[in-house]
Amino acid sequence: MSGWATYIGAWALFLLTHAVPVRPPVKPWLVARLGPVGYGAAYSALSLGVLAGLFIAAARAPYVPLWPMPVAAHWIALATILPAVALLSLTLGRPNPFSFGGANNDRFDPQRPELMGRIRHPVLAALGLWAGAHLIVNGALAHALMFGGFAAFAALGIWLIDRRKQREMGATAWQDLRRRSRSARVTLPPQAGGRLAAGVIVTCALIASHHWLSGVVIWPRFLP
Repeated sequence: MSGWATYIGAWALFLLTHAVPVRPPVKPWLVARLGPVGYGAAYSALSLGVLAGLFIAAARAPYVPLWPMPVAAHWIALATILPAVALLSLTLGRPNPFSFGGANNDRFDPQRPELMGRIRHPVLAALGLWAGAHLIVNGALAHALMFGGFAAFAALGIWLIDRRKQREMGATAWQDLRRRSRSARVTLPPQAGGRLAAGVIVTCALIASHHWLSGVVIWPRFLP
């Protein structure tokens, strides 16, 4: 199988695994057999595995240059990724009835909505930031299509989830909850400092392991 055929197949598998397991009646069937925690763990593992396969396929696709890598590419990427990491650090596992991935959503307080009052879909927003940063610094056709596709996937996901949540909650209830959350003062979650510190540690680990993730060593570029 040629490099482009493998790449197209990896994209098809990525889209399939992100569409089918979350759709009714597949998701309720899986949750009933795996439990909410088991479903979340299995879906996360599947997503990471498929994502790794897409990275590998993009690296092995024929090289077609579109634009050169900026001189300060690593700093450009870091300046965009740090806000994405901070966003994830402060929102993962927090109540969020607007999007997926929230925990204990019944405890969501629209008077203290934390960052969800302004950013309904923090995971997808972080994905968009990460994809945009890598799109700037990766000018090869396969990678440009991949990171551009991730950015489009994030934008489309926000629109689709908003529609689904309005159907589930009722348009009036969804609009009222959104209005009250947006008008409330932004607060941070408990242990915000520890969450941010963990995010910094994860960022450093990703920089150090970038070679194993993508085949490109980047950590020496941050040294003086």
